[in-house]
Amino acid sequence: MTELTSTKPYMVRAIHEWCVDNACTPHLLVAVNSQTRVPMAYVKEGEIVLNLNYTATKDLHIDNEVITFSARFGGISQNLYVPMSAVKGIFARETGQGMFFEVEPLLPVASLKDDDVSESKVESTQSKPVNNKKPTLTIVK
Repeated sequence: MTELTSTKPYMVRAIHEWCVDNACTPHLLVAVNSQTRVPMAYVKEGEIVLNLNYTATKDLHIDNEVITFSARFGGISQNLYVPMSAVKGIFARETGQGMFFEVEPLLPVASLKDDDVSESKVESTQSKPVNNKKPTLTIVK
């Protein structure tokens, strides 16, 4: 018998769709590792919560291996890359309803597909200094 694909990406897509259909804001809880490309200034205790609402993202793509999109942090657009193995959960901000997962072990860089993340991108993510400045919200009218 062939190995079955993980149900995790299907559940992530389903909960995301459920949140959108019910006018809730889908949030993604991510365990940040060397393969994850997110703004490090917003990482707390090795985790980051990301707003996956269509109004907060651009070019959101959720497939079986990775979640990619662009989002603005501090007014600066950034491209985010979240391997499905780093996803800890997806939930509605308003209700807390959603689904949480165990984080899968970190894959060695050599086992990644060449088109997913190159070794140089992984190294550059690790070498960026962490900004300890607390994020702030600004109301724009």
